[in-house]
Amino acid sequence: MTGPTRAHPDSWHDTVVTAARLEAEGVISLTLAARDGGRLPSWEAGAHIDVRLPSGTVRQYSLCGDPGAADYTVAVLREANGRGGSAEIHDTALVGRTLPIRGPRNHFPLHAAEHYVFLAGGIGITPVLALAREAASRGASWELHYGGRSATSMALTREVRALGGDIHLVEGAPLDLAGIVSGTPAGTAVYACGPAGLLGAVREVCGDTGPTLYTEQFTADPNARPVSEETASQAFEVELARTGTTVTVEPGTSILDAVRTVNPDVLSSCEEGFCGTCETKVLAGQPVHADTILNEREREAGTSMMICVGSCASRRLVLDL
Repeated sequence: MTGPTRAHPDSWHDTVVTAARLEAEGVISLTLAARDGGRLPSWEAGAHIDVRLPSGTVRQYSLCGDPGAADYTVAVLREANGRGGSAEIHDTALVGRTLPIRGPRNHFPLHAAEHYVFLAGGIGITPVLALAREAASRGASWELHYGGRSATSMALTREVRALGGDIHLVEGAPLDLAGIVSGTPAGTAVYACGPAGLLGAVREVCGDTGPTLYTEQFTADPNARPVSEETASQAFEVELARTGTTVTVEPGTSILDAVRTVNPDVLSSCEEGFCGTCETKVLAGQPVHADTILNEREREAGTSMMICVGSCASRRLVLDL
């Protein structure tokens, strides 16, 4: 039997939807298997994939199944005010159809810690479930707090309960973040995923002196760091290293839009800096970051950026495109 493979995160793979299951009110899960019958690339807790839907739309979904399985599992909430991807998944007969996927990528990995606090709101349980499962497999000290509108709207609760351990399911009320965080021991890492309100509240509770906080969000952060007016008012050049083509990014234009004038096939999705689809390697120049994905260390390294919202503090930027 062929073992799991590692794949370049920019590689695409054809998968077949082998199952679709109603997980909760407004949430369905999809099981994706390799089109060629082999194993899909290995992944680690916190990872997500890009999925190209039948319409050509590309959306990102966290992997929430068993990393040891040959196939992938994702769960998708129907978003009434979304951009159409979730509605397409819910309204299309996908079982038996081929869906190309890219990845896995991981901006939400499980770092070493003395204790873990996992916080999930709504569909935010998808990466959190995988992280808690990984912590449990390591024999680590952990607890999980999962809140939802109602019991019927909370997906994957069976899988959550199967983990055992210190699990708290909260229906119809906000999580008591202050109480949860205040009782954590030294060396705690808090992982949170869910609505913007939950993430904003947990950032406030953890502050600068509380436990180390890692977050992942599925919508734009209204408090995201903007590109400065000075930077936004300056034109700069972007060289696409793979072709040698150079484009000028004028004030008021994103790097993504400028690149599309010569490479219309460059991938993007949210165009608000939170999904990671347009992440691009920086080969030279000084990028300015305005996304909500990269951490401070990654920003300082300046080796990649989200070209949908980022800018440039140098006169020229060289990208691996």
